[in-house]
Amino acid sequence: MKKSKIKESTVRLVGGRVPSEGNVEIHHMGKWGAVCDDEWDDVDAGVVCRQLGFDGVRRVLHSSAYGPARRRFWMDNVLCEGKEAELADCRTAEGWGSSDCGHAESAGVVCLDPDLDGDERPQAHQGEGAAAAAPRRKPKTRIKDAAGGRLHVRLAGGRTKEEGRVEVRVKGGAWAGVCGDGWGLLEAAVVCRELGLGYASAAPQTDFFGGNATLVGLSGVACNGTEPSLSLCLHDALGAGRHEFCPGRRDNIAAVMCTHRIADLVFDYEELSRSAHLEDRQLFFLQCAMEENCLASSAYKLREEDPSNWHLETRRLLRFTARIINAGNEDFRPFIPKHLWEWHACHMHYHSMEVFATFDVLDGRGVRVAEGHKASFCLEDNQCLNGVEPVFACANFGDQGITVNCSDIYRHNIDCQWVDISDLEPGMYTLRVAVNPEYKVGEMSFENNAARCSLLYTESFARVYNCHHERP
Repeated sequence: MKKSKIKESTVRLVGGRVPSEGNVEIHHMGKWGAVCDDEWDDVDAGVVCRQLGFDGVRRVLHSSAYGPARRRFWMDNVLCEGKEAELADCRTAEGWGSSDCGHAESAGVVCLDPDLDGDERPQAHQGEGAAAAAPRRKPKTRIKDAAGGRLHVRLAGGRTKEEGRVEVRVKGGAWAGVCGDGWGLLEAAVVCRELGLGYASAAPQTDFFGGNATLVGLSGVACNGTEPSLSLCLHDALGAGRHEFCPGRRDNIAAVMCTHRIADLVFDYEELSRSAHLEDRQLFFLQCAMEENCLASSAYKLREEDPSNWHLETRRLLRFTARIINAGNEDFRPFIPKHLWEWHACHMHYHSMEVFATFDVLDGRGVRVAEGHKASFCLEDNQCLNGVEPVFACANFGDQGITVNCSDIYRHNIDCQWVDISDLEPGMYTLRVAVNPEYKVGEMSFENNAARCSLLYTESFARVYNCHHERP
């Protein structure tokens, strides 16, 4: 039978148990490809759900929640305005096929589906490798409820006691594996803490430590990251100890690497408050920033609608200094290996983390109303405590990172160190700045990675105050 031709830019969700959930894939140039989770948010996910005919977004997912990416990445750093008809209409930082993402960085989504949220009808799943019919998705439940009490956890297959695949004891006393769907540093941190092995430095979804032939004990584990035991986390309702494959690929197995030495980033909100101010600047002087998607969508529309005079238009920028201190006991190193760093000719340095910091302005309902795209960073030691020698420097393709007791400082006068608030009406808002927002690099704690502040914006000035720390 001749296969029907798939339309360019068609999207689908793969790896889920029902059609409304899964990792996002898009069809381009005759081939399916993955979408990277860098800067993936509810706006981007909303475009996918609408394109698929669903009513909205129930949950935005990162880190290959439905199994490792099986294909090349077609899209990275997706930036949707929210009104696009298709995901392909959204901006990307580098264009089609340009990405530094690994197989554990697929973007995912759970869309609102009235057939699942309203009644018990099963639905067929048209994705690859799916069963003929999928059951209604059940809400996540407490792990201890399924295990009948506190869950026993161990690591198996590792080269040292600090690493291995995660296994749990199920009814009957057998040890069973944990699926990697949704598995990340927050879940791994709970395992390392419970086993007395310190902090989680990595949370791979892999069969490197074995586990393909073991029973499946848990799937879809979701932790806050502060729980003392995996027993207090949530998981998908799955019969413990059943011979059931994990979503996605068969090597989608939860594993951890633990350590007692790790970084701990702290965002300096006092410096943020002191340095915040407004600047009005012509687009002519912001062309380099536009290449890195540092302005709001309306700036790019001006360029499209008035190609002759767009550069004369003025943008209003909320500028501030971002100072990030490493208060841990180990250096902070980028998630991306050095050979994959990207050279940015405009700013004349390599960017070692595509999403190291996010800047957002929120209204009273918590909805993002101004686009702050400060993603790519060059990490280095700009200021250290007395007696501490700086190690990392961006110049000349140097090693990047933040040494213990040193700070990386992006001053307010640096390009892209702002939020474009040109479309914002004067009023009261919330400014939220977060570093390592996608939990890509392990830390002692994520509770001090973000700052939430009150923002008073008038036609002539902006005041940032009443700040406090929170997790990204």
